[in-house]
Order: sequence, then C-alpha cells, then structure tokens
Amino acid sequence: MTETVRVACVQPSSGQDTAANLEAAGRLVREAAAAGAELVALPENVALMEHRGALVRASAAPLESHPAARFFRELAEETGIWLLAGSMASPAGDGRIANRSLLIDPEGRIVATYDKIHMFDVDLPSGESYRESEAFRPGEHAVVAPTPWGGLGMTVCYDLRFPQLYRALAHAGARLIAVPAAFTKMTGEAHWHVLMRARAIESGCFVIAPCMWGSHSGERKTFGHSLIVDPWGEVLADAGEGVGIVTADLDLARVEQVRAAIPALAHDRAFLPPAGAEEEPRRAAG
Repeated sequence: MTETVRVACVQPSSGQDTAANLEAAGRLVREAAAAGAELVALPENVALMEHRGALVRASAAPLESHPAARFFRELAEETGIWLLAGSMASPAGDGRIANRSLLIDPEGRIVATYDKIHMFDVDLPSGESYRESEAFRPGEHAVVAPTPWGGLGMTVCYDLRFPQLYRALAHAGARLIAVPAAFTKMTGEAHWHVLMRARAIESGCFVIAPCMWGSHSGERKTFGHSLIVDPWGEVLADAGEGVGIVTADLDLARVEQVRAAIPALAHDRAFLPPAGAEEEPRRAAG
C-alpha cells in the first residue's frame, strides 16, 4: 500500500449542456493530472446541473452506455489517474434513478459505484425548496472502495449531515473519504467548512470534497470552496470561489498517527437509546 498521494479537487460550473460540461471538466482534470495529481475528484452532478426533474430523468442511462461515464473512463485512461467521477443519474430499477458516484482506475475500469443514500428534501429559509426523492431512489449500501492508498469511503453531498455513515466507513477500513457535492450557497456559507472538518476529525480520515460553484438553472447557486481536509481537521486546500482546481499532498501515515493519539474509533461502545425513543433502523456498528 502506497503511503503518499497527490490529490486534486476539480471545481467546475456545470450547466444544462452535457457536452459542454464534460469538455470543461475534462480540461480541469487534465490540468490536475499535469500538476501531478494521482487521484482527482469531480463534484456531484458534474455532467448536468438541471433543476427540472423530467429532464434529469431523461438524461439517465446505464453506466455502460452513459455518455458521462464513457467520457470519464476514457479520460482516466488517457491521463493515467484514479478518477472519482462525481455523480450522475443512472436507472435504479424501479422507475426512479440513482444519484450514482463512480470510482475509475487508470485503466478506465469502474472499480466501485455508490448510490447517494440521503435525499436532499428541504425547505430553506431563503425560500429555496428541494425534493430530491421525487426523482431519485435512495441508495441502501455504504461503500469503501479499494485504492493503492487504502480504502476510499464514497459519499455524496447531503450525506455529509449524517455522521453515523462516516463512522461506519472508518470502521470498514476507509482512510480517505470522498464527498462530491453541489452544496447550495446558503447552506455552504453556514455549514460547509465546519461539517467537513467534523467528519474528518470524527472518522480520522482525509476528506476530499469537490464542490460545484456558480449560478445554475432554476436560480440555484452553489458554494464552491472545494476542500481537502486532514484527519486532524486541518484544511489543506480550499478552492474558494470560481472555476479551477486545488491539490494537496497527503501522507497516509497521518491517519494512523491521529487515530493513535485520540483512539475514539476504538472506544466506540454499543448503547441503548433514550427511554421512549425508537431504535434507529440502521445504526453504525462500533
């Protein structure tokens, strides 16, 4: 297992034209690869930022024929990198679609997929309203994917607010956790940095969080500030606003150092819920 890796987060501003989105993302991925990145991560909905559910569903395709999946597989092989292809819409098998993240190896093979578990169904104080579950079926399986640097826990955007998932990924062998996102500007300004740092600290993992940036269809705005955070909660890279990339060199020995200093994962204990509370349907083992 390799103990050092240069990672990059790509921060595009995708719109409603998939071909244009892929071309723009491809340029940034090639820039990251030229800068020496071995693992490059793209944000949620990188191929299409569209607020109309019918058009999102119409864009969905099986991974073997999905134009974005094919593009990113060829790009990974061309550049010789590991590529986390953010997320894209793919059929879930019940008439709905999955918000599916892909990890692709340097040979262009899909090593792992993850379907976003937690659906963004919210009404924000700004008046913005989102109902992700109307089009998407929630995933049911946590995923830790094999990489040359150890396990990579795969999550997407709103999953960030559910710490039990991240703790379960750490217990299952994750040393790195990816959080491709299209975080709204309003919630990003309030919560993005503190939640990313908290998830890194709680799990004792490096967190790699590429985020969409800019203004999109339906008057939506995304926050940007793609982050790379170390297991102690230190922000190693912050893309701020605008289109671009950020990189950081990770020493994976830091994971074991931090976990040895504060062995909270080893101190997990099973406990009973408060009196009168219902048992959670899926509690992380600890």
